[in-house]
Amino acid sequence: MARTRTIRTETIVLRHQVFGEADRLLTLLTPNHGKVRAIAKGVRRPSSRKTGHLDLYMRSDVLLASGRNLYVVTQAQTIDAYRQLRENLVRSSYASCSIELLDSFTPDGEPNIDLYYLLEQMLSSISVSDNLSIIMRHYELHLLEMVGFRPELEFCVGDNKPIQPENQFFDALAGGVLCPQCGSGKSNVMPVSMDTLRLMRFLQRNNYSSINNLSVRSKVAAEIEKIQLHYISIQLERQLKSVDFLDRVRRLDINSFDKIISPTQAVNRFEQ
Repeated sequence: MARTRTIRTETIVLRHQVFGEADRLLTLLTPNHGKVRAIAKGVRRPSSRKTGHLDLYMRSDVLLASGRNLYVVTQAQTIDAYRQLRENLVRSSYASCSIELLDSFTPDGEPNIDLYYLLEQMLSSISVSDNLSIIMRHYELHLLEMVGFRPELEFCVGDNKPIQPENQFFDALAGGVLCPQCGSGKSNVMPVSMDTLRLMRFLQRNNYSSINNLSVRSKVAAEIEKIQLHYISIQLERQLKSVDFLDRVRRLDINSFDKIISPTQAVNRFEQ
């Protein structure tokens, strides 16, 4: 009999669901093996050594053994628990959005180490920062670039001429900005102010450390969110479910909500 192949890897728990009486079915993101599905046997028992190391959003070191159809988690040790994401509903909702976006654009088993560390940095940032909306927009743009859907923000996608410092249009189907001459009178395009376009370019060009303390006017923040989420929905040919959930959460009195249900329970109920 051939020896069972095992993999030791760092991983982030993207999703989990109840499986049988004491097990969980996990969706894990790994740096070198991409997205994999695994069974954590007995993890729901309080006595299990894996309990508390494989919760939602958690980054852990795991040992995976290949089973008949799925990997089996045989060992797990926490690297970063991102506790704030399970204690604060708004942060948890942003984490859910970032994971659904990544999950939607990535097939199983396709390695992308840059994408793994992009998500790791995203979860670390939204655990501690209050600039959540801008961090999310930065994450969206860099994820889109890594999966081959980078929007064109420097040249008009109509005539390929450099964009001038004035208000423009954004064509999600064409994949980028249209100058006023190409965009005027065209259906299915969105106006984009020069301030918003400058912000999109800045986020697209720079890393997280450059945006931690970035101050953005509410009008610009709302416009960039609308444009990027529309672009994402066009590429996926559907809306992200977690976006509507986040929008509802941001309108709630979070303190009163947390007394009724924990952030992780809220996200779990939403995903079901």
